[in-house]
Amino acid sequence: MAHILIMPRQGNTVESCVITNWKVKEGDDVSAGTAICEVETDKAVFEIPAGADGTVLKLLYTSGDDVPVLEPIAVIGEPSEDWQSALSGNISHEGTEHTSNQRFAAQREDKSELRKENPNSSFLIPNSSFPTPHSSFSISPRARKLAEKEKVTVTFSGSGPGGRVIERDVVAALQNRPPLTAAAKAAGQGTVPPQGTGLGGRITIGDLTQSSLFPSPHSLVPDPQSPVPDAFGDCVPQSPVPIKGIRKIIADRMTKSLAETAQFTLNASAQAVKLQLIRSGLKTHGITINDLVLFGLSRSLTQFPYMNAHKIGETIRMFERVHLGMAVDTERGLMVPVIRNADQLSLARISSEAKRLATACQAGSVNPDELSGSTFTVSNLGSLGITSFTPVLNIPEVAILGVCGLEMKGYMTDDGISFVPHIGFSLTINHQVVDGAPAAKFLKGFCDTIAAIDLLLV
Repeated sequence: MAHILIMPRQGNTVESCVITNWKVKEGDDVSAGTAICEVETDKAVFEIPAGADGTVLKLLYTSGDDVPVLEPIAVIGEPSEDWQSALSGNISHEGTEHTSNQRFAAQREDKSELRKENPNSSFLIPNSSFPTPHSSFSISPRARKLAEKEKVTVTFSGSGPGGRVIERDVVAALQNRPPLTAAAKAAGQGTVPPQGTGLGGRITIGDLTQSSLFPSPHSLVPDPQSPVPDAFGDCVPQSPVPIKGIRKIIADRMTKSLAETAQFTLNASAQAVKLQLIRSGLKTHGITINDLVLFGLSRSLTQFPYMNAHKIGETIRMFERVHLGMAVDTERGLMVPVIRNADQLSLARISSEAKRLATACQAGSVNPDELSGSTFTVSNLGSLGITSFTPVLNIPEVAILGVCGLEMKGYMTDDGISFVPHIGFSLTINHQVVDGAPAAKFLKGFCDTIAAIDLLLV
């Protein structure tokens, strides 16, 4: 009996994966443990085993395709088997009991026909309620919440299993929709035209009476074969690179963070004399300045619980334990693994955990569940010589600390002015939750902790 291989779910928050490359081709013989392909999420790269012995009868997607989780990606069986019959039958596959593969095949055909019949789908401002669970198509809770908030009627087929509309489908609709004025959003009806008459092309309430359909996303992408405009002169642009995978996730999250919060940054510095002395003494044990900062921060946050919190909707949730998010730069983009219960870990444990997580992120082998659940995030650009910057909040967290480089600064003593090394810190807060004075008290307290880090270790 043929085996249908599905796209596994890589963590609770992953909705789709990109097939980066197939390690086999149709007709190859494989064993259950053979790595059949590599897939990329917004967080890491994984290999998917075949799951059964047999011959690769059909690869249902090509390299570069973004495939929803739990979607069939390949069929493995005996050379004489018909893969189409296998897909349309009731066949069990690893991790999920597939009771209606025939519906899957029909849905893919329906999607294809829908694209042929209506290639330029329009996006409408809602004038009726969203589809109920009994409607002909389904929508994920996250997608429904975003669509309701942004006034997007879900009249299009989604990219999830069985045409299910997921969050990224709504995000894509929003990215291709012109901005609406507040009055237009509140109007509750009308077709969104390609361009409005308001400031900057915004759609006004008067524009909603126009009947033109919103252009398809493809019409907004320049034809790579079209001649380069004369405005470029001798500076010919390179071929466009699609924003996808982790880069798209980062872009969406940064935009959402700045759009939904009131971000405010404070800058300060702490004397780093003792920090450097301890770092020098523990260097043989692999302890870095970043480790000492993480250790000091984990203890300081317990004294200021309003900084170790999330803003979720109209509520604030403070946490007893400190789960430190640690920004890590990788070839694929920014990742934020989490050091859990950092306030209960020793300096050595924090150091080893930070190195383990950073190595896993850079190798693409980090567990997706280790990339969520932080209560406070740290971004360290000090090794690059940055003296101050504005870190962007990792929502729903209410604060993020930027660690800057070391520099000599003067301060007054009884004998005059002395110059000693200082380490800079940039604290961004969500002013919706934390006011400037409480944030400044936290930052001062943390700087005092770093200046006297030897006492904290004792």
